[in-house]
Formats: sequence, C-alpha cells, structure tokens
Amino acid sequence: MNPPNQTPDDFSQFPLPHFTLTPPLPNPTSNPNFHPIPILNPNAAPPLNDHLISFPTPKKRRRGRPQRSGATSAYQFLTFTNGSFSPNLPNSNPNLDLNSIPSSSAATEQTTQPKTDDEIIIPSPRKKIDFGVISSIGGIEQVNYILIRNHIIAKWRENPSNWVTKDMFVDSIPKHCSTILNSAYNYLATYGYINFGIAPAIKEKFPAEPSRRSNVVIVGAGLAGLATARQLMRFGFKVTVLEGRKRAGGRVYTKKMEGGNRVSAAADLGGSVLTGTLGNPLGILAKQLGSSLFKVRDKCPLYRTDGSPVDPDMDMKVEMAFNRLLDKASELRQLMGEVSTDVSLGAALETFREVYRDAVTEEEINLFNWHLANLEYANAGLVSKLSLAFWDQDDPYDMGGDHCFLPGGNGRLVQALAENVPILYEKTVHTINYGNDGVQVMTGSQVYEGDMALCTVPLGVLKSGSIKFVPELPQRKLDGIKRLGFGLLNKVGMLFPYVFWGTDFDTFGHLTNDPSSRGEFFLFYSYATVSGGPLLLALVAGEAAHRFETLPPIDVVAQVLRILKGIYEPQGITVPEPLQTVCTRWGGDPFSLGSYSNVAVGASGDDYDILAESVGDGRLFFAGEATTRRYPATMQGAFLTGLREAANMAQYAKSRTAKKKINRSPSSNAHSYASALMDLFREPDLEFGSFSVIFCQKNANPKSPAILRVTISEPRKKNLESSKTDQQHSNKVLFQQLQSHFNQQQQLHVYTLLSKKQAFELREVRGGDEMRLNYLCEKLGIKLVGRKGLGPTADSIIASIKAQRGVRKPSSTPLAPKSGTSMLKTGTLKQKFIRKAKIARKTKGLIPPVVKAANGNLSEEIKLIKQAPPDSSSSV
Repeated sequence: MNPPNQTPDDFSQFPLPHFTLTPPLPNPTSNPNFHPIPILNPNAAPPLNDHLISFPTPKKRRRGRPQRSGATSAYQFLTFTNGSFSPNLPNSNPNLDLNSIPSSSAATEQTTQPKTDDEIIIPSPRKKIDFGVISSIGGIEQVNYILIRNHIIAKWRENPSNWVTKDMFVDSIPKHCSTILNSAYNYLATYGYINFGIAPAIKEKFPAEPSRRSNVVIVGAGLAGLATARQLMRFGFKVTVLEGRKRAGGRVYTKKMEGGNRVSAAADLGGSVLTGTLGNPLGILAKQLGSSLFKVRDKCPLYRTDGSPVDPDMDMKVEMAFNRLLDKASELRQLMGEVSTDVSLGAALETFREVYRDAVTEEEINLFNWHLANLEYANAGLVSKLSLAFWDQDDPYDMGGDHCFLPGGNGRLVQALAENVPILYEKTVHTINYGNDGVQVMTGSQVYEGDMALCTVPLGVLKSGSIKFVPELPQRKLDGIKRLGFGLLNKVGMLFPYVFWGTDFDTFGHLTNDPSSRGEFFLFYSYATVSGGPLLLALVAGEAAHRFETLPPIDVVAQVLRILKGIYEPQGITVPEPLQTVCTRWGGDPFSLGSYSNVAVGASGDDYDILAESVGDGRLFFAGEATTRRYPATMQGAFLTGLREAANMAQYAKSRTAKKKINRSPSSNAHSYASALMDLFREPDLEFGSFSVIFCQKNANPKSPAILRVTISEPRKKNLESSKTDQQHSNKVLFQQLQSHFNQQQQLHVYTLLSKKQAFELREVRGGDEMRLNYLCEKLGIKLVGRKGLGPTADSIIASIKAQRGVRKPSSTPLAPKSGTSMLKTGTLKQKFIRKAKIARKTKGLIPPVVKAANGNLSEEIKLIKQAPPDSSSSV
C-alpha cells in the first residue's frame, strides 16, 4: 500500500513580524517609521450584504471532487510576507472585510499565493472596535491595532497548545499603545481567536467552580453547543447541555466498524472532510490533539455504467463545459437583477445546456449529470431548488487550503470537546420559554431554568416545529427559517477484509444512465489511509438520497456491491463480501431531519444572519451551521458560531450586571442629564427626517445601545377651507380650536432606547417619517416616552457619550433652537393638549387619541406623553 499523502503542517510556526508602532501623527505618510499592514484595493472588496456578482471559481462546484492541480483561487487573504509587512496605506472603507478580500488583477500580479504557514484569518473591521479598541476604521489607530492584533495571533499560532498572556507583549509594545493591547487581547480571547480548544494548558484555565451567577442552558451537544459550553465554562458560567441522542457530536458521528481477524475502522457517517485548512479552527484542535491532517488527493477517476473507465480527455471536456455553464448562469443573474432570486440554478443550467449543446452524446449527458450530482452533494439540495442568485454566496469566504481527513475520525474532536462538559443525554427538548426574567427549557416533565439559553438544533428541526418557543419567535426569524433550504446526504459504510481498490487515490466516481438517480452512489471515499482499516464510503445525494431512506439496507448494499464488481472484476480483481455495513438515515433522524443547509430559491445569505439573531433582549441565542453566512454547511462553521455566541452571551451578561448596578444607584441629578441630552442632540450621530440618534462612536457592536429622539411638530397655519372638511374628526377639531393660541411652529421631543442596528434599519425605511414611526412602533414594538421615561439606563449612556465627546463649556443661556423652530413651553394645560393633538395627527393613531380632561385637570394619557414613568422605559 502506498504511504498516505500527508499535508504539510498547515498550522506551523508563524514568523513574528518586526514592526514599529506608529504614534498618532497629523500626516502619517511622512513618517519614515510608518509600517502599516497591506490592505488590498477597496474596489475589489465584496460588500457584506448580498450582491448579484460573479465569482470566477465557485468552490462548491468542486467540493465533492478535489480541486485539480494548478487551479487558482479567486480570493486572497491578509498574510505575512517574509516575516514583515509591506508599506501600504490602510483603507478606510467601513464595509471592508479584511477576512476575505478578492484580489484585484494588479494585486494578483504582485503577490504570490499565500503559503499555509503564513495564513491568519482575522475578525472583520466592524467587530474589531467592539471593545473600544479604536474609534473609527482607517487611520494610524487602526494600523497600530492591526499590528498588535496580528502579533498576538501569530504568537499563539506558534504553539496553540500554550496559553498566551498579555504580559508576553508588554515589553514589545510601546507604552502609548498599552490601551490598544489590553482591548485587542481581551477581544481576541473573548471571541475565540486565541486561547481556545482542548490543549492541557487551556483546560487548566477552567475555574474549579463557576465564578459568575449566570446560568446557561444549551440545547444540543454538537460542535456548536460544545464550543459554546467550553468557552462559557472558561468564562466562569454555569453550563448545562441537553442532548437528545445518547452521544455527543450531533451530525458529526464517527462509528467504529469491526470485522473478524481484528479488522476495524473509524467511519465518519456525518461530517467527514475538513473543507480547507487555512485558518480552520478544527485544524487547530487537531494540532492540539497531536494529530496531522491528511490531504484528500486530487485524483478522482470516473467509471461508466458498464464499469469501464471514462476517457480522461472526455472527462476534462465535459467538466470544462459544465463550469462554463455555471459562469453563464452567474452572468445571467447579473442581467436579471432581483428577478434571479425567484429562479433556480437548475433551470438556468438546463436552459444553457440546451442552447450551447455542450452535452449531446449519451456519455456526455451521463458525465454532465454526474457533475450535477456533485453539485447537489456540495449543497445538500436539488439544483432545481437552489437559488440562482445566491447559491454560492459564501464562496468569497472559503477557507483556502486542502480538503483533509482527520485520522481516526472527527469523533476524536467531539470526544475531546465533550470532556468534563456537563451533558445530559436523552433529553428531548419540546418547549423553550424566554422572557425578561430568564429562560425555561422543558424536556418531558423536567424544566431547566437559566438566565440564558442557546439553541443549536439543526435547521431541519426548526423547520419541523417540534420545539415550541414561548413567546413565538419573531416573524422575521420564522420567515428566514422557512426560506432557507435544508437538504439531505446519506452514506453507505462498508468494511472489507482487505483493500481491493486502488491506493493512489482517495475518491472515485460512478456514472448512471438515469438522471433521477444521478446521485445514487455517484462518489466513493476511500478511508483506508486514515480510518485504520479497509473502509469504503458510498455517497447518495439529490433525489436519490430521499429515495434511499425507503429502501431495505440489504438491497442497498447489494446494489453497491454490483457497482463495485462491475468496476473491478473486469480488471481481474475479486470484490470480497463486506465484514460489516452501515446505512445512514439522516432525513429520518428526529434530531436532524436532514444533513445541512443551502440557499433555496427565494432565500439569501441574509437569512443566515437572521437565524443567528438573538431574541428576548439577549435571553435566547442561536448557533449552528445554518447561522453563519460565511461558513454554512461545514463543521468549522458550526464550531465558529459556538465561539461567537459564547462571546455574545458573555457581553449580554456583563451588560445586565452593569444595568443592575445602575438601577440600584439611580441618578441624583436628573436635571444635569436632561441638559446633557439636549446638548448631545445638537450634534447627533445620525439624523434623518424628524429622527435623530446619538450613540457611542467607540463601540461598533451593532447591538450597543443608542438614544433616539423624534421631533414632532405642526405647521403654524392651516388652510381654512380644508379645515371645514375636517370638522367630523375630533382630533382635528381639537387642534383647530387650540392652534389659535400659537402663531409659530411648536415642537415636542419624545425618546426611546434602541440598538445601533435598529437605528440604521430605521433610517433605511422608505416612505418618510410616517412609515418610520409605524416601523418603530409596530415592527420593532418600541414605545416613545418623555425624557424622564427613559430611566437611569439612559443616564449611563448619556454619560458615556458625553465622556467620549469630551467636556464642553456649559452654555450661559438656554440652548438656541434651530432656525424655524422655537423652544417648547410647558406652562399651560392648553399647550399640553396641543402636544397630544399633534402626536395623534402625525402618527395616525399610533399614539392613543386625546382624552378630554375634566374640570381642567390633565388627562392620564397626556401625562404619559409628557412624562412617562420610569418602569415604562423602552430599552432594547
């Protein structure tokens, strides 16, 4: 047997860069010691939201069959080059994602393909300033941050089995950058870019007893759940993991197959191949286990229905034609625009195949159908159901490097991650209650309570509705669950007494004459080099995967053996009877109901983001491969979402703790905060229509709090003729009776707390202020209150923003209103009535109509608008 093809150490030592941090200067380019990190052309960077763009080398078309030698990637990552950084000014584009940047042609000509030991996968710029590391994207501050961040990551990647501390960098980082060092280190450690995994040095950092009061319930012990559990345990949280199966791992399942004469092998019946090694956290775990990864070799011969080999030239011809049609489909979606979201990839490919006549002979058609089956395997979905617009939306974020096996199976990772994690098995969750006071997770008659919960169940389970959420999940999330696709892939594992197939390849394929059966045993994986025994796995994709689950296992195995005998017996090779076989049924498994997600017709990458959103004001969180738009349908994607949600939950717990402290010691000087609020709104951070927003610029977390002010006003004059037609409307009559008391425009300010993300979403609402107010109240469910109704939570936000902006000289006179406005007077009942009437007119009933006061007393509803009680504050 030939020795296995072992990949070079994809996580070998990083060259530590030599650099000089740059102090803040008015003109950084004139400083001879300025050494920023190279940033590629911003015009080549893909936006974070979905756009109908063409990618030269779609990765998913090649997932089932290794990339041919010599193929180049269309994407380039931020790298160390020869241990140093090339001078080039950083880009200030706020949407620039340094994690995945396609190279421009010029950059491609000047830069060689990065080596595996030079690669660093880094957080996006919008996350980089979560901990107040930098105040804005671009400039010297960001350059220093990038250098420090990369220095920390490189130091840990030298040996990820060690624990990296801040003290290791104190002597090499200038004192004026110590704040950046602290923030960068805390951010990287919290979000799982360093110091994560299963190495002894990392396990030693777990506290013996939980150090925080927060209790977290995690539903599901797959890679996402285990990653979250370990991170939270290291943070000091009390964690309970509920798993419906009798084992951990979820859709990652390694079964030990055994036969006579001590023949055994580890069969990965679920997730099996690490799709890319550059920056892959599972590669880090493998290295911590002391295990090397083995490359899936490029050679993949194909065999006809009669068992004879396909001519290599014919294979290459049809493959090139198939890829050309995919490129044509990519061009088509650009021409179609948004219409392409309602068209399937399969419809486009079939149309182009008929137009270009690329596959006309029977063998060419069979080869073409094999490539379709390969594509359906990559996406776990029928091409007739994949979105033409967004089926490959995750390609720009593809982790470069080889596709690899982990010797002994991926169950080794699961076993190591589950060590010492409190997992309760055979606990089928049927209800999750969440609210302001915490969560309740119900399994049978048992109830598990916690401050927060994480749901990691597969998309198929969410689609089935087998878990009841109380209250119901937001419609936005329900729609996302419905739109995304969730496909099926099955496998047949066969342990033989010896290896009778070729040993110079790891995969081989088989064609079929029936298009509806094109995915039936179309691809075989040889695990003989990594499983410990002569093991073959046959894959079943597409329509065949669903039909497969209805067939008796004995019939399935007999059909696979007929295919193998048809290939090898004409070569004079006897195919022995298998010692043991196993057939998967992932579609019928109640804890998965499928294999992995895809972008179906009508869906987009945004739906992955929607599924990732927490609900219940930071009480219920979601993780798993269907919650990451960058790495869906992958094991590393599931693991990364676990690290992500551990950080998010820790941030929410920290925020709630701080809020409790504030509530215990309420503001003693409400007048000073009211004055400060008025002063801050003189220069809002965001302004659109009658809405203005202030927030802390140093915190780029989209969930960070902001204060919204709505200015409600009424023109001072009204057409008398139109007034007569309005007599039948009581609110308008009231306004007409009272407007004579005023001869100039009046204004009323009402407020609310919301997140920065919600503020930006509100700005994008079309239809003017009326539609925005409707969106705010009806869609987001946010209440508008008076200044005092904001409560003490707003006081801390005001103080933070004021501190960030710096101390301003107090005004000796009242703040002057903007041109065309006047200060709102508060002396009389009639003025208060007019405020209420104006609100009713502007919002068309969103705020309750005026209730007439008796005996000159102010009605309760008007009091609510004037000054809402503290317990009605609307923090989000």
